[in-house]
Amino acid sequence: MSATPPTGERPLLVVLSGPSGVGKDAVLERMRRLGSPYHFAVTATTRPMREGEREGEPYHFVPRPEFERMIANGELLEWAEVYGNLYGVPRVQVERALSEGRDVLVKVDVQGAKTIRGLVPDALLVFLAPPSMDELTRRLTSRGTEAEEAMKRRLREAEAEMEAAELFDHVVVNSRGRLNDAVRQIEALTADERNRRAST
Repeated sequence: MSATPPTGERPLLVVLSGPSGVGKDAVLERMRRLGSPYHFAVTATTRPMREGEREGEPYHFVPRPEFERMIANGELLEWAEVYGNLYGVPRVQVERALSEGRDVLVKVDVQGAKTIRGLVPDALLVFLAPPSMDELTRRLTSRGTEAEEAMKRRLREAEAEMEAAELFDHVVVNSRGRLNDAVRQIEALTADERNRRAST
């Protein structure tokens, strides 16, 4: 299933969002490994690099002063402060890929998805959801990367983010052990949306 639109068709901006811990990074990594030909926009962040991460995978790690310079210069498509760290999508990545006729997939938090909807009304917004809040709680706590208070804050935020699912075009459930199913659904939704637009 190709994500490269035929000549003459406008490429899609696909926005993947959902609560922390739902598996957004895992979905994107699986899509990359399967060779999905989207341009995967890499988010910039000021948060510290975790064990097993490296520059550009899954984020561009930048010092806070550099991030603030990017904000001031209008270099970010959207940005937000999440749990004390700044996150944003570099505008040039998205604009360049779309101008080349390539579908673009960006991963943002719920707040960022709302911002992009305002800037790009025809973006396709996909909400990645857990099968239940209990399962999301299990995933978050199993990370073991945060103190108890920080974890409680993440869970409160996740509950609020789940309520925003109705604002998205589609909801895809990422069930445990069914990652490939979630990937197939997202790619099918992209293909369906492209076909819909081509027929109007």
